[in-house]
Amino acid sequence: MWLMLQQEKSGDYVVATEESHTVEEFLEVSFGYVGLKWKDHVMIDKRYFRRAEVDNLEGVATKANKVLGWKSKIGFEQLVKMIVDEDIELAKREKVLVAVGYMDAHQQP
Repeated sequence: MWLMLQQEKSGDYVVATEESHTVEEFLEVSFGYVGLKWKDHVMIDKRYFRRAEVDNLEGVATKANKVLGWKSKIGFEQLVKMIVDEDIELAKREKVLVAVGYMDAHQQP
């Protein structure tokens, strides 16, 4: 982000790993990281499937690489683990707020 702000002319940049993964792969890594099997906790409701779904979405960071010299240093699995770690820390903070009465246990952040 700092490199983007240093440019003389503003522009749009895609910051991406340039890897493509399925939702199931995301579930396997994220739940597996905390020792759970995703199929025991996730229900799939086909009513929410899109009829005209794009088969493959992949971020292409070519402009960020060429203009900024930026390249992703974090792969998919490491990124998912970082997301899970942050969610766990958020849950711990929310638990404290509920315990001292500053937040309702059913309140969404």
